Amino acid sequence: MKQSFASNAMFDCRDSFAETLEALGESDDSVVAVCNDSVGSSKLSSFRQKFPHRLINVGIAEQNMVGVGAGLANGGKIPFVCGASCFLTGRALEQIKADVAYSQANVKLVGISSGMAYGELGATHHSIEDFAWIRALPNIPIIAPCDRFETAAAVRWAYEHIGGCFLRLSRVGVPDLLSPEAEFVLGKANILKDGHDATIITNGVLSHRCLQAAKIIENKGLSARVINMSSVRPIDEDAIIKAAQDTGAILTCEEHTVFGGLGSAVAEVVVASTPIPMKILGVPGVFAHTGSANTLLDDFQMSPESIASTLESLIKRKIR
Repeated sequence: MKQSFASNAMFDCRDSFAETLEALGESDDSVVAVCNDSVGSSKLSSFRQKFPHRLINVGIAEQNMVGVGAGLANGGKIPFVCGASCFLTGRALEQIKADVAYSQANVKLVGISSGMAYGELGATHHSIEDFAWIRALPNIPIIAPCDRFETAAAVRWAYEHIGGCFLRLSRVGVPDLLSPEAEFVLGKANILKDGHDATIITNGVLSHRCLQAAKIIENKGLSARVINMSSVRPIDEDAIIKAAQDTGAILTCEEHTVFGGLGSAVAEVVVASTPIPMKILGVPGVFAHTGSANTLLDDFQMSPESIASTLESLIKRKIR
């Protein structure tokens, strides 16, 4: 994938998701959407207008929602089951395990407003455990796109994929990082910026912040590779091992607890292959407080400046 820095505008990846789903729906009437009273937040209003009989709103009943999705899949439909990630993964985890993962049902789980996107609504609405919960289950690829183009590519991939998957989407605006022709390949990362002193591995809404951090340390004569690891499971082991060998230090950065998520997945590869200095940056095992999503990221040391500072400290550990 190639980068695209055509504009500084910020875009909501949910719009890209909805537009792509509608396009798929126009060409294939087996594409259906299932939601939990979240038509607006899932950006499904236009889909409902175009295909009124292909959107099922189960109300605030996430366990039923996943079960309905599995039933539709068993009936030959391609269901995109959409809801706030905190409730989709938290309330319906047993159904995701039994009806999707164990049964290998062709259900596309779409966690909307993930991470701390619902910042002002507090810890009950933050979804900072979803990577860990879903990553523990077999048969469910986990994908966290970094911009609108990768989101569209991931939705198209999910449509073609036979089996379950989990798309993790935010409502927080992000800039364009990849080209409009970007393709998504499961289990493959892409380098947003090359470097040799250390590597940042990230995804989702933090990819652009990590790019900014890499530019900050350039002013101090340091060079950081930035890897967009949108495929959390399966993870790109080759890219991780090469980064460890080439740069000698890895910083992971995620909108998630530091336990069980992207950082843990990267660490599992590093410790088994190329042990090097490493730091996992995320929410440090606490319930996040109330505040805007961007403010919370800053508070948890994930502003571009704080990421750059952490990276500098990690590089110093490497050269001792």
